[in-house]
Amino acid sequence: MLVSIRPENKQDYKTITMVNDMAFGQENEGQLIEKLRKNKKFVKNLSLVACMGNEIVGHILFFPIQIQTDETSIETLALAPVSVIPELQGLGIGSELIKKGLAKARKLKYQSVVVLGHENYYPKFGFRKANTFNIECSFDVPEENFMLLELEKESLKNICGKVIYPAEYMDV
Repeated sequence: MLVSIRPENKQDYKTITMVNDMAFGQENEGQLIEKLRKNKKFVKNLSLVACMGNEIVGHILFFPIQIQTDETSIETLALAPVSVIPELQGLGIGSELIKKGLAKARKLKYQSVVVLGHENYYPKFGFRKANTFNIECSFDVPEENFMLLELEKESLKNICGKVIYPAEYMDV
């Protein structure tokens, strides 16, 4: 199966919304992406689509967010959402989106990524429970589902703080 991954473009917006709605069986994630695109912190090169031929079959978004410490605020990325149309799930498309997205984030000099996701899926990409970094979420989530990945070794060393998501994440 040949899948190519590229940054989204304006012509992709409706299809990306549809792919997310199909993958999650609801409209929340599609609406979230539309709202985040309007935020000035949106980075077009961190919204990637997976294509089979000319058809978009998956999508991933990395969005800049903050880790608030007692002294300062540190930029990180949120990986959310990642989606693949239901009939192609389980074939590695989501994994390819994550790998390419993480590589793109490293290239853009981001130092870490946070994800709220399945505790058995994300560790294979290097994610570890956020509490092992002394980082917590600003809202209640199961600790096994709230994870972080250092893109730059020891970038979270000696950091103690709370991940702050923008309002768009709270509105869905």
